[in-house]
Amino acid sequence: MPGGTSEVKPPNEEVQQLLLSVKDQVEEKLGRSVSQFKLLSYKTQVVAGMNYFAKIDIGEEDVVHVRVYKDLKQKVSLHSLQHPKAHHDDLTYF
Repeated sequence: MPGGTSEVKPPNEEVQQLLLSVKDQVEEKLGRSVSQFKLLSYKTQVVAGMNYFAKIDIGEEDVVHVRVYKDLKQKVSLHSLQHPKAHHDDLTYF
């Protein structure tokens, strides 16, 4: 549905690889390197391209929520992130 977000989806390799392409940007915003970058779940939003809202385990029981934008030319960029988050926190629009 254009405008709204999808239901929460389980991790898959395609989205994991897409998110790995912004790992450096996430580390820069956090001000540190992370020990892992494992997709836990995600939602999508159809816009002029696609927004991905993802819950990522960054190691040591630490979780970050990221919003990543993939434009119509397939360029991927980090839009924003929320940190700190817990494993039980719901993935919401931000």
